[in-house]
Amino acid sequence: MHRLLSLLLLLLVALPARAEEPAEPEPSFFQQLDSQFGQYIVGNLAAFLFWDVVFWDNSLPQGEGVGEVINDEEVVSYDPGEGYTLASRSTVAASDAKVVLTEPQEMTLGQLKVTVSQDGDQLVATVQPGPVDLAGFSATPIAPPEPPAGEPLPEEDAPAPPQRVLVEGLAPFPVIAEVDAEGQATLIEQKAKLPAEVLKPGVGSTVDVGGALGVVVAVDDGQLSLRSTASRTSSDPLPNPSNMVLPFIVAWLVAGAVYFTVRMGFINLRGFWHAIEVTRGQYDDPNDPGEISHFQALSSALSATVGLGNIAGVAIAVAVGGPGAIFWMIMAGFLGMSSKFTECTLGQMYRIVDAEGHVSGGPMRYLSAGLSDLGLGLAGRVLAIVFALMCIGGSLGGGNMFQANQSYAAVAELVPFLAEHPGVYGVILAFFVGLVIIGGIKSIGRAASVIVPVMCGIYVLAAIFILLVNAAHVPDALTTILSQAFTPEAGYGGVVGVLVQGFRRAAFSNEAGVGSASIAHSAAATDEPVREGIVALLEPFIDTIVVCTMTGLVVVITGAYQQDTGDGVLMTSAAFASVISWFPILLSVAVVLFAFSTMISWSYYGERCWLYLVGDFLSPSGMEAFSLAYKVLFLVFVVLGSVFKLGNVLDFSDLMILGMAFPNILGAVLLSNKVKAALDDYWGRYTSGKMEKNP
Repeated sequence: MHRLLSLLLLLLVALPARAEEPAEPEPSFFQQLDSQFGQYIVGNLAAFLFWDVVFWDNSLPQGEGVGEVINDEEVVSYDPGEGYTLASRSTVAASDAKVVLTEPQEMTLGQLKVTVSQDGDQLVATVQPGPVDLAGFSATPIAPPEPPAGEPLPEEDAPAPPQRVLVEGLAPFPVIAEVDAEGQATLIEQKAKLPAEVLKPGVGSTVDVGGALGVVVAVDDGQLSLRSTASRTSSDPLPNPSNMVLPFIVAWLVAGAVYFTVRMGFINLRGFWHAIEVTRGQYDDPNDPGEISHFQALSSALSATVGLGNIAGVAIAVAVGGPGAIFWMIMAGFLGMSSKFTECTLGQMYRIVDAEGHVSGGPMRYLSAGLSDLGLGLAGRVLAIVFALMCIGGSLGGGNMFQANQSYAAVAELVPFLAEHPGVYGVILAFFVGLVIIGGIKSIGRAASVIVPVMCGIYVLAAIFILLVNAAHVPDALTTILSQAFTPEAGYGGVVGVLVQGFRRAAFSNEAGVGSASIAHSAAATDEPVREGIVALLEPFIDTIVVCTMTGLVVVITGAYQQDTGDGVLMTSAAFASVISWFPILLSVAVVLFAFSTMISWSYYGERCWLYLVGDFLSPSGMEAFSLAYKVLFLVFVVLGSVFKLGNVLDFSDLMILGMAFPNILGAVLLSNKVKAALDDYWGRYTSGKMEKNP
């Protein structure tokens, strides 16, 4: 282990500064890689996975939608006779926009108040006459103008006229003032041309971009959001801008969950209590093959799913879809229990145990061997390889670098030293992750069985405390959730929109149908595959129905979902902090624990798929070396994730995690008859009392 730490320290020394704040103007290799991923891969993959499937009338009622931005157009107004007035929306760099004044504007330039007006393509500043203090400014005398021809010269004893001076520094341009005999200075009325750069575009400004005029509606980090001054009218219905589309990947996950729920006879209901019994160890047999207990397998799988989705994702779902999204999130969790049962049962049925007792199971195993049993050997092999490659990518990215980056951001807020030294945090995190993952699934299971109950318990207890403090408001919150689940306000986009928002967040949170959990559950010590599948159905219940619902209730009761924070974590933090002032500190600790637990589980998922791809070519000793190589690579990525923020690379890895659902659900549906037959046999023996419990 000390050699591994030395390697990470050397890596830290070699790493440049945090990539989001490059020291050099030239993009780093990592930034260029990130850009190429975004341009050629991420966009296309996201377009496919999130292709919107629409099964319903996806339009707003006539007259609704004013103020919305739909298909890059803002709905400015509506007239029953003429229809909608729409103006295009765009985003441009502030440096490419030139302010255009439609009427004179009073402003302060330097030390002077001036009136700025537009004269053709030129800005003109008019300086109004008045007293001025020239102390501290450079004033150069100007020769008085010659009197007009024929005008008599002033008398010798006449008082001297005021001295004209040219003053620098009062404004971005020189101004003329008159100084009388007593030293009092007065500005004279004058005009000066201004460069266009003097006026900075702000919200409400009219700007010219390449000859096209637009009004600035938002300014963000040097980027302007513009609404065109040109408009068009249309009497056509407007497409609903929020919540009324169902991404293809979500439709795939939901369809699979509904199918498995019906096909397995609602095992998510009838098997719930038995799942608790098995998890408590009432059916454990120390002689059963496997590496970890039922509880450790459940904890390992939960550690990979309980995370930022439970904290930030729920808050975003409620903010976008309204409180009614919580109801549909619960329904999605309920259906997802059947998906977890099916895939984890298959993971046990087709797992491989080597001579040393190490287990390898999961979709890559049952896709290959299971579909081969159905005469689809080649298709199964291809699907298994696709799944394994996606899982490795997701393990290093979304299951590692993203977690390290998010946990670093949480810690940096509390520890200034680490804010300046992200690599130090990365090495520390990699060290502790390495302590766990080097020991394999047994070590991961032991760690997860401690971390998961602690982190879930602390978070849920904090939520329960807030609900107790606000007990009088809980009935109203529940009424709001139920009523808006079926009759939401018009702005939320209808019942289907709220349903979609809830299902999307639940699917992304509990990973039911993705297949990753079956890799952990295949290592459980049991000779009854169905029994481990029944244990696995508790995951969506804990992850979504318990933890996500707690977050949603707190966000609704405190009213935090009505605040426009723009960030789900900040919204949840504000909701808890409204009752528990020190909760943001606890939330930072929770984020680190969630990230750590996710990383140790995903390291195992990636390692199993890594070994699957080369298992036919290596000896047992070679497999051990190859396994260690992956773990070292994983720890290197922990440090990289803390130091670099590679948006497109991480987006790509997240897309691969979702993409794992395609081969997994397809294979699980094809193999569902085998699962159903095994379930019927097991359930018959269980209900007849033939299975003995431990005392």
